[in-house]
Amino acid sequence: AMIVRLPKITERIFKAAKKLKVIARHGAGYDGIDLDAAREHNVVVLNAPGANSISVAELTIFYMLYCSRNFKLVQKTYVDDYYFAKMKTKKNELNGKTLGLIGIGNIGSLVAKIAALGFDMKVIAYDPYVKKEELPEYIELVGNREKVFSDSDYVSLHIPANKDTINSIGSKEFKLMKKTAFLINTSRGSVIDEHALYDALVNGEIAGAALDVLREEPISKDNPLLYLDNVLTAPHIGAATREAAARASLYCAMGIDDFF
Repeated sequence: AMIVRLPKITERIFKAAKKLKVIARHGAGYDGIDLDAAREHNVVVLNAPGANSISVAELTIFYMLYCSRNFKLVQKTYVDDYYFAKMKTKKNELNGKTLGLIGIGNIGSLVAKIAALGFDMKVIAYDPYVKKEELPEYIELVGNREKVFSDSDYVSLHIPANKDTINSIGSKEFKLMKKTAFLINTSRGSVIDEHALYDALVNGEIAGAALDVLREEPISKDNPLLYLDNVLTAPHIGAATREAAARASLYCAMGIDDFF
């Protein structure tokens, strides 16, 4: 058996691991594992769904708070221009604002709960795989994906990267958003067209963004998003808490034990 988190598990590795029967990925999804090669070599691939849900949901709320106080610009300016940082940078409360969720699985549901019950936010969500009766009353399920982008003050993405979602958030969606709205992404970097996002941020089509994930990880120093005052980036730290790591380790071990 093998437990893996970040390294790529390629065809070459499957060919070398003659005794390998099962791989457990230490996290959600199957990123980095050649699933076609796994099938070809009769290796079962498991993951640890739900292990990181709390950590990613909490981080999503952190990013919303960070954006709401324009904190990157505040941090950058307050030593040299205290009163500009204090009084002239735009700041908002979360209370009473609308949060729009694209994807309402384990993580999206937790984000909705914290936002609605903790910050008194209105929560709307789009997810074609969820039924209205499955959701609590504080989440309004909408049938039109565009409504999430047009009506929300914060749009948070909670979708996997697949053929239907890669590059699915682009110039069309940014043009629908309010000029005062923020985009939060703690899912996968490839779902966003980063060139379109950069243009939207520079041209003032949206107020800002918080990106825990990017198309290229580790991030390139040449990525222009790094140098915008209205963008917060991080090295994919959604699941990088002690608690999430412990749960993922346990789930991987349990999965392997169940397999055998």
